[in-house]
Amino acid sequence: MFKISELRQKEIVSLSQGRRLGFATDVEINLETGNIEALILPSQGKFFGLLPKDNDIVVPWEKIKRVGTDLILIDIE
Repeated sequence: MFKISELRQKEIVSLSQGRRLGFATDVEINLETGNIEALILPSQGKFFGLLPKDNDIVVPWEKIKRVGTDLILIDIE
């Protein structure tokens, strides 16, 4: 088990793209179950939250392959 604050401190890396995507800025939580549904990352080039939220990257929890000590590995196209 881990805290949301711990998730936000781990860098997210895409396995399929082989690149670093950054850090989660938010999470989607199912209020009925209390489960995390997705991690939210700012889009590339987002500057201090000035771009619309539509450009954020949403990573469904099912796409997370491994949560390590420093990284979160995901499998998205």
